[in-house]
Amino acid sequence: MNSTWSLLEEAKPFLQEAWKKASYTTPTAIQEKAVPAILDGRDVIAESPTGTGKTLAYLLPVLQRINPESKNVQTLIMASSRELVMQIHQEIQKWSEGSGILGASFIGGANVKRQQEKLKKRPQIIVGTPGRVSELIKQKKIKMHEVKTIVLDEGDQLLQPEHLSDIKNIIKTTLKDRQLLLFSATLPEKTEAEARSLMQNPEVIKVSRDESVQSEVDHIYFTAEARDKIDLLQKLSRLDGAKAIAFVKDIGNAAVLAEKLMYKGLPLGILHGDSTKRERETAIKSFRAGELPMLLATDVAARGLDIEGVTHVIHYDLPETVEQYVHRSGRTGRNGADGTVVSLVTEREERELKQICRGLKVELHKKRFYKGEIVESK
Repeated sequence: MNSTWSLLEEAKPFLQEAWKKASYTTPTAIQEKAVPAILDGRDVIAESPTGTGKTLAYLLPVLQRINPESKNVQTLIMASSRELVMQIHQEIQKWSEGSGILGASFIGGANVKRQQEKLKKRPQIIVGTPGRVSELIKQKKIKMHEVKTIVLDEGDQLLQPEHLSDIKNIIKTTLKDRQLLLFSATLPEKTEAEARSLMQNPEVIKVSRDESVQSEVDHIYFTAEARDKIDLLQKLSRLDGAKAIAFVKDIGNAAVLAEKLMYKGLPLGILHGDSTKRERETAIKSFRAGELPMLLATDVAARGLDIEGVTHVIHYDLPETVEQYVHRSGRTGRNGADGTVVSLVTEREERELKQICRGLKVELHKKRFYKGEIVESK
């Protein structure tokens, strides 16, 4: 691959080729630690901040070990959101080019017939949402007897009550000697304990933010009355070259806010749990292409969203937990890029924000707008 990464110098030629094409030089901390353990066949529980290359940390060793001659499903990757499934599928296509390995994706709400057609092509690697995968296994459309590895991406979400029984049932359909890998940006104790109960002597890997790729992310905030936050949001969307994701706490807030902003003539995309598949795809595509300066999103809808070049993450509604602040903020400053995290808070919320940032050892700066520019608050 690259002389800096002796671990995968033995990698198959297609992986070495893809690595060169991606112009990567050195692996990230999570890749350095996870790849050998996975190639070794160990069960792994891995925690690493958002934007540190977790997908490749499991995808490279998984692709290395797939046998393209065998036309059975050998690896199953699960994720909790459609967007994350589609992103992982794109990565599989990119990194398996020229290998003869076929990947397929399966999400709830998609045409069942079309999904069954995909299975007729005999993919060796499948990525999907737990509900749909479980359904296809029950219908005997996905055969699990050859599955050697199961990956839980954003594992903290997949081991929540709403997915847990599907996950457990899926794992039960594989042979005892299969490998189970869990990757997550945050790893609450409960998630770790649940994961351990499903695994055999797992290797636990934790990469701290200090070890991960150092990006230059500024954490700033503005104070305003709740009703005036919308004016600040407009100003932020008009900043030169802005590509911002603004987080709101629920669908109701997102819909009301979107309506007000559109009335004021601000072009934006909206992502929430009730968006249709087409609405979501259109919004993400336009935002990626730079046609929209802002995406309005709820936390659930933005799980696993990986868009390059996001300049600002805006906490329109204050995060309820430290984890939520970390997850949202990780959408900018990915893989060493610069970014700005902006919180819009009332005077009462200012105290809570400072507490969150103290806990994360994040330096926080108060700002204001002056003639359309962000300046230090007096």
